[in-house]
Amino acid sequence: MKKSSCKGVVGNACKEEIDWEVRPGGMLVQKRNAGEAASSPMIKIKVSHGSYHHYITIPAQSTFGDLKRVLAHETGLEPKEQRLLFRGKEKENDECLHMVGVKEMSKVILLEDPASKEKKLEEMKKDQGILKAYEAVAKVKSEVDKLSEKVGTLETAVHGGNKVADKEFVVLTELLMVQLLKLDAIEADGEAKVQRRIEVCRIHSFVETLDNLKARNSNPFNNSTNSVSVTTKWVAFESGVGSLSAPIALQSSTKITQDWELFD
Repeated sequence: MKKSSCKGVVGNACKEEIDWEVRPGGMLVQKRNAGEAASSPMIKIKVSHGSYHHYITIPAQSTFGDLKRVLAHETGLEPKEQRLLFRGKEKENDECLHMVGVKEMSKVILLEDPASKEKKLEEMKKDQGILKAYEAVAKVKSEVDKLSEKVGTLETAVHGGNKVADKEFVVLTELLMVQLLKLDAIEADGEAKVQRRIEVCRIHSFVETLDNLKARNSNPFNNSTNSVSVTTKWVAFESGVGSLSAPIALQSSTKITQDWELFD
């Protein structure tokens, strides 16, 4: 940009600085300001974006950057995500519409920037992956909820003093481990990852509860706070009938001496 002042002007000409700018093609012209752009004639432009067409009314002396800002409201694409082509050539933001030949009902093609489009596709795939993982975790959670009801039923039975077959504990534990393997196979991020961790902790908790219930079911006395350890000694009689009486110590018939005999 160059600046110059109007010198040597007679009459009432004012001495003021003029801003210059280089237009496409190397042409040096006086820089226009926003007021001039607003006061310039309005033109309607047809912008093709894929199968969509947008008719934009804009001052004739606007730039392609100005057009991008208007299109951002129409298409949802940010100016930096847009590429504008006129007569087969991509135009820069600072190029003026009227300087390159854009006039009433001229056609401009809008393309989405490939890098931006690829980034959006990656984000979309990521969002779909998170949604898929969240649904998979929710499915496992539903199964774990059903199994948790069975754990509660066994817990009630054991604490109520009812004898439960060991097979019930083994089968339920295996079913919980199957759900744990399903969770391990889920690749999750974000909220889905948090939900997966919660379900893993739930399953570990239920398995630990089943282990404790199984131990208590096998020996009810071991898990009582006031339990008494009872050791039963049986003495067998010739009749084959056992007795709970403590065995009577029998006198040994062996006599122990400390007499030593030397041999050659």
